[in-house]
Amino acid sequence: MKNVLFVASECVPFIKTGGLADVVGSLPKSLNKDEFDVRVILPKYMCISSEWKDKMEYVDSFYMDLCWRRQYVGILKIVLDGITFYFVDNEYYFSGPKPYGDIRYDLEKFAFFSRAVLSALPVIGFRPDIIHCHDWQSGLVPVYLNDSFRAGDFYQGIKTIMTIHNLKFQGVWDVKTIKDIAGLSDYYFTDDKLKDYDNGNYLKGGIVYSDFVTTVSDTYAEEIKTPFYGEGLDGLMRARSNSLFGIVNGIDYTLFDPKTDKLIENNYDIDNFRKEKIKNKRALQKRLGLKQDDKVMLIGIVSRLTDQKGFDLIDCVMDEICQDAVQIVVLGTGDEKYENMFRHFDWKYQDSVSANIYYSEELSHQIYAACDAFLMPSLFEPCGLSQLMSLKYGTLPIVRETGGLKDTVIPYNEYEGTGTGFSFANYNAHEMMATIRFAERIFYDKKREWNKMVDRAMACDYSWDNSAKKYAELYHRLLGF
Repeated sequence: MKNVLFVASECVPFIKTGGLADVVGSLPKSLNKDEFDVRVILPKYMCISSEWKDKMEYVDSFYMDLCWRRQYVGILKIVLDGITFYFVDNEYYFSGPKPYGDIRYDLEKFAFFSRAVLSALPVIGFRPDIIHCHDWQSGLVPVYLNDSFRAGDFYQGIKTIMTIHNLKFQGVWDVKTIKDIAGLSDYYFTDDKLKDYDNGNYLKGGIVYSDFVTTVSDTYAEEIKTPFYGEGLDGLMRARSNSLFGIVNGIDYTLFDPKTDKLIENNYDIDNFRKEKIKNKRALQKRLGLKQDDKVMLIGIVSRLTDQKGFDLIDCVMDEICQDAVQIVVLGTGDEKYENMFRHFDWKYQDSVSANIYYSEELSHQIYAACDAFLMPSLFEPCGLSQLMSLKYGTLPIVRETGGLKDTVIPYNEYEGTGTGFSFANYNAHEMMATIRFAERIFYDKKREWNKMVDRAMACDYSWDNSAKKYAELYHRLLGF
């Protein structure tokens, strides 16, 4: 039995701001429990709901030195689905209404968290063979393991993996401040370690000092070695390419399955979707005040409304798309300009555009179930989960070929009768437009081909079991067995 500790800043069901939380909540459950004892450690944020805080058991507490300050570290735990979740308690660092706030303050908070995680291991009596770190918030764990924790026998031989969920976020501030809050010597602030131009960089430290680096799709692992996607770290990613691996995220099919989903109007599966899926479309059209029409092509968008997600492309041709025989449903929040753009088109084309500028888990499931196609033209997308959900619900994705979108959506080939969606290569509004119109043509003129594609899409397996096998292989390789 090998011990694995996940270190992360968020995790479903306790606290979530993005896809990172889904991964940290789902992957440990999917790893073989006979082979791995996987545990997870998180900050105990004040904003975790009392439903969970009330269930936490006190384990122990101690005081820890962090440079010039001495801080309280409390450890609590919950066992859920056979996995032990530990929580690091410190009200000074983890109070507040949200898990993240001002970056300067977050840097100090996660330096404290990273050191507290390592300090807590002997206290909780768990010595991991592998510490699996996620994103910049845990980037200092491999660095501290190489630094002040190097001397103790307890820590000898612990291996580390750094998983990058989105290279855009790195935890960067000036060297003097980071030295001061992290308590690291000048030795660590050279160009081949934590120094990044004139700044200190947490994620860079994690990448340099971890044994293996992973990211959340094969294509993204290749893309981040290039200047366009590398966010200033492409040289380092190329240098580490022998120990850089891409593993696509999965989704939790207990939550996302049209056969069992309690949030949708009408359940259906791969055998009966031709008759049953349409009932979800009718219900959504009615709920959102769209024109009731079974035959019209309904396109869904569930997303953060930001440049990264390709909304500048949509902005460019939205009027043209609205001239076509389609309806568009949008759910999400983000940049004000895109929120207002969708509000404008909702006002202009009331029968065919519905802008829902908020977030609702229930409505997102209903959109996946009701729509015919799902639009996701991202500039970059490390993995992406929405396209995996839409495949499962038989809602064909229209995506740009980048990162995980390229790895998971097979473009339709009308000559070979293959594919699970539609894709375009260049970041260009008219190329996107042409792809949407190609999808419309198949939807309206070749309905049998469309339904065969839905069959193939719903048959795809992007469950966590597949991804967990690949992580298990990586753990074996790292531990040499």
